[in-house]
Amino acid sequence: MWKYWPASTDNRAMSAVPAITDPRRFLRTLYDAAVQRALPAHITAPHLPAPPDPSRGRTVVIGAGKAGGAMAAAVDALWPPGAPLSGLVITRYDHVPPAYKAHPGRIEVVEAAHPVPDEAGREATRRITELVRGLTKDDLVLCLISGGGSALLSMPAPGLTLEDKQAINKALLRSGAAIDEMNCLRKHLSAIKGGRLAAMCAPARVVTLLISDVPGDAPEVIASGPTVPDASTCAQALAICTRYAIELPAAARAGLESGAFETPKPGDAAFAGHAVHMIATPQQSLEAAAEVARAAGVPAYILSDEIEGESREVGKVHAALARAVAHRAQPFAKPCVILSGGETTVTVRSKGGRGGRATEFLLGCAIALQGEAGVHVLAADTDGIDGVEDNAGAIVAPDTLARAAAQGLKASEYLDRNDAYNFFAPLGDLVVPGPTFTNVNDFRALLVL
Repeated sequence: MWKYWPASTDNRAMSAVPAITDPRRFLRTLYDAAVQRALPAHITAPHLPAPPDPSRGRTVVIGAGKAGGAMAAAVDALWPPGAPLSGLVITRYDHVPPAYKAHPGRIEVVEAAHPVPDEAGREATRRITELVRGLTKDDLVLCLISGGGSALLSMPAPGLTLEDKQAINKALLRSGAAIDEMNCLRKHLSAIKGGRLAAMCAPARVVTLLISDVPGDAPEVIASGPTVPDASTCAQALAICTRYAIELPAAARAGLESGAFETPKPGDAAFAGHAVHMIATPQQSLEAAAEVARAAGVPAYILSDEIEGESREVGKVHAALARAVAHRAQPFAKPCVILSGGETTVTVRSKGGRGGRATEFLLGCAIALQGEAGVHVLAADTDGIDGVEDNAGAIVAPDTLARAAAQGLKASEYLDRNDAYNFFAPLGDLVVPGPTFTNVNDFRALLVL
């Protein structure tokens, strides 16, 4: 019987874990440990500021992201009962923790669409701007930001419509652009991102709590940095449009070309006295998974938490590494588990396919491995959703291609049409945890026995 790492262990390694007789379950245990490390209920308390003097100021909570519901629930539970607290946070549909949804607290949580914004997100964003209007220097704004907030916090720049932003977002998602490139364009076409939300809160003090889902953990990239300075420029946003052939409405192009859509820069007085706390990162989750593996007697190595690139190509590189370990004991001896994170991308080549970056990574990896004995791979998004599907990712085993062939499934054909979900689903190899209520991006584990 496997002993899963319970939520109450304060992220310490498991003990007395048996030898690996079920690689699939072992890999899933590592994924669960990575997710547990990033849950807001476990990590928020040390980063909360003291409430303002209730006779002089109040605390307003705002924010957006896939972890937004869980972050709001954590703050509500931890905030002193007698201290005034109110606010509004936006999260993805079905991403409010069940207990908080059943018994809402002092912070309202609104659900909206991701990755393409919708009217619910636009209206909730408008309400956030109303909440922060007229604040004083004695007030505190607690901003809860996590991955996915860029789509959820939607307020188009002047002259643009929600439909314009939806079309641009869809084009970006198909383009293969990296997350920092996507967010550079998004923040320059927004009335609230790229530090503009912080300016709306003035003269109140703003404390931002961040859960990172981006390579490098740059605050200005996470959810397009609504409360932090932005060093990127309109010219860079235009260059990204050119690089990926993103069509822009006339108003968007005019705003970028004229510089009218420029964002507040570092040193701007709007950010004076503000604080930013990174409360969870991909690296911390990888370290938690590595600790669990080592406690089971399996050496664990973290490649990087910043791996980017085309998902299928990154899959091939990981497969080559696993084969080197299996055949040459280089750069590591087997048995071992190799962990990596970051955010890969998928360039959509065919309409109608299903699957996100985790399953596309795995399909590229499986083809490159060609049934390599002793190699098992899990890749999954830590938010529990791979792209827009109901799975977080999937698992590849030495017999994956053989089982697929027995069902008439040709891996290369599914990869050609970006249809990795429909390759792994008939095999029973999808990882489907449901929404996890956090988001520290891609998680990958290669077990070489």
